[in-house]
Amino acid sequence: MCSPFKQAADSRGRYVLSEPASSEEIIYMAKCLLSRRFRRGTVLSSPSMSRDYLQSRLAAYEHEVFAALFLDNRHRVISFEEMFKGTIDGATVHPREVVKAALEHNAAAVIFAHNHPSGVAEPSRADQNITQRLKEALTMVDIRVLDHFIIGSDEVVSFAERGLL
Repeated sequence: MCSPFKQAADSRGRYVLSEPASSEEIIYMAKCLLSRRFRRGTVLSSPSMSRDYLQSRLAAYEHEVFAALFLDNRHRVISFEEMFKGTIDGATVHPREVVKAALEHNAAAVIFAHNHPSGVAEPSRADQNITQRLKEALTMVDIRVLDHFIIGSDEVVSFAERGLL
C-alpha cells in the first residue's frame, strides 16, 4: 500500500521528503504510518487508539463502508477488513458473513466501524439494530463485540461509551 513512500527515517524517527508534497500525499503518508502501527499483533491499549485508526481509514469515503477490526483474546490486532460497501446513506451488513470472517481469523473479539458520508456521526435506529444482531450472532460462537464506532466528518461516536452495547 505504501510503496511510493519507502523512505528511511532519520535518527529521531522523522521522515524527510526530498520534494514538496501535496495535501493528498501527506494524508496518504499519514495513513501509511497509522497502518504500520496496526500491524498484526499490535495491542489496542485504549479506545482513542482504535478511534484514531478507524477514523483515518473510513472518514474520507463518499459512500458508506462497514468494517471490522478482528482481535485475539489479548486485544491484539489480527486483521482489519472493509467488509461491506454501500451507497451515500447506507450499507447492507450480513451477520452471517461477519461471523464467517471472525471464525476464519480465529478472532476472540471484534470492533466494528462504519462511516456516515453525511458527516453526522449520530447512530441511527438501523445502526443500533444491526449492532445488536451482530452481537447476538457472535455471542453464539464466543466472540465478544467490544465496540462499534460511527465515523462522521469531525466526530466519532462509540457505542460502548454511549452504553449502546
